[in-house]
Amino acid sequence: MQTSHTPSLLTPGSAIRYAAHGALLTLLLCTPALSQTPLPPIAKTADLSGPRFGLTLLADGVVKKLEERDINVGPHISQFGWQFEKQFYTKDGPVTMVTEWVALVGGLEQSVVLPSLSWMVGARTRDGAEFGIGPNVTPAGTALVLAGGMTFRAGALNIPVNVAVVPSKAGSRVTLLSGFSLRHR
Repeated sequence: MQTSHTPSLLTPGSAIRYAAHGALLTLLLCTPALSQTPLPPIAKTADLSGPRFGLTLLADGVVKKLEERDINVGPHISQFGWQFEKQFYTKDGPVTMVTEWVALVGGLEQSVVLPSLSWMVGARTRDGAEFGIGPNVTPAGTALVLAGGMTFRAGALNIPVNVAVVPSKAGSRVTLLSGFSLRHR
């Protein structure tokens, strides 16, 4: 005896169950998108690049290391260069973040050209106190530079005064730099 199989129709209860399962699945798939944090507002920046000049004191070990590379200088050298600086700030924040590249040429008064390049990241307070850290590359080798100082403001003119210390295997270098920049975007 053969029985015919007729397809069963959806009952109201099973239709509700399928709709609930579909809604739950959709909600679960959308949860990661809903749980993401919103992007922060676009940062405001200021370009505070400008010339730099100063003096570097070299430890005896650094002078000897340079002599090994046929570079003869005394224990102190002049510095001239440019600082490429970008400041990121918020309207109400007491501290701003700063990133800068400092390219210097030292020893010109001794008929020597000693290039130096540093990349630093740091912070500056609303009052102008600042500090930073980053890598440094010179003919004496690579090292870490630590810097701190103060930027004085007179209208749109900024006058930084910074001290940087570069400890290395050969000895330490201590640099005093100043210069100026005009605030512009």
